[in-house]
Amino acid sequence: MIRLLQIEFIKLWNNRASKFLIFAYFTLILCMALIAMIRIDRPPIVFNIADQGIFNFPYIWHLNTWIASWLKLFFAIVIVSMTANEYSNKTIKQNLIDGLSKKEFLMSKFLMVISFSILSTIFVFLVSLILGLLYSDFNEISIIFSDLSYFLGYFVKLVGFFSLCLFLGLLVKRSAFALGFLILWWGIFENLIIRFSAWWLFGKEGSEKVMHFMPLEAMSNLIVEPITKFKAVKSISTQLGANLSIDYAVHWYNILIVLGWTTIFIYLSYALLKKRDL
Repeated sequence: MIRLLQIEFIKLWNNRASKFLIFAYFTLILCMALIAMIRIDRPPIVFNIADQGIFNFPYIWHLNTWIASWLKLFFAIVIVSMTANEYSNKTIKQNLIDGLSKKEFLMSKFLMVISFSILSTIFVFLVSLILGLLYSDFNEISIIFSDLSYFLGYFVKLVGFFSLCLFLGLLVKRSAFALGFLILWWGIFENLIIRFSAWWLFGKEGSEKVMHFMPLEAMSNLIVEPITKFKAVKSISTQLGANLSIDYAVHWYNILIVLGWTTIFIYLSYALLKKRDL
């Protein structure tokens, strides 16, 4: 297992574009700390975003995992491009000649997916913890370490999404086409064709139930947007008479759906490799 990871890290280290994207990803996550510096001090308007409660425990766990999950495209590009480059640079063929089996080749990629997901989860946790300790109004241990399920949801979401990217990279063999296929899947197939067909067959409620089982929708459902939890938004909605009854929890069944899709993507990747003449 360590040998397979070493092979992937050597390939990654020798790819400038991948190193830049990974650096940009972690830099952007660090930029979440810059939000605390947003301050307007021009009387009668005095406003400091850090005083609005967005860094309070445990809200910060929800907010930062949701924001960071939008940045996963950086790692997705790395995974797709590295997988596609295996074909264009013929390194996959060389790896097989050197004694690496197709199963080991896929395992090395999946281990990289797991590694990226673990590193990202730990990094987001540390950044959030530091911001919370600096700016949160609540510093009791019981409050600080509540709602950590968002990190489980974040980790599972990354593993599922990166597994899909890995499969698309192996399927299409070209990084640009693979990313284009991903956008088409999300925008046209899943959110247009499937949603409309399910609505036509089962009605609105049935459509929502069907969409819960679609891969990208299931990943999205793991961490629901936290903006409507913000006290300023709640205050405005109350004044407008809107009822924001949203379930923000990370549910076990959403985790199982995403893990199920992860298993399917990895199995399809292996079946594709096994069948394809490299």
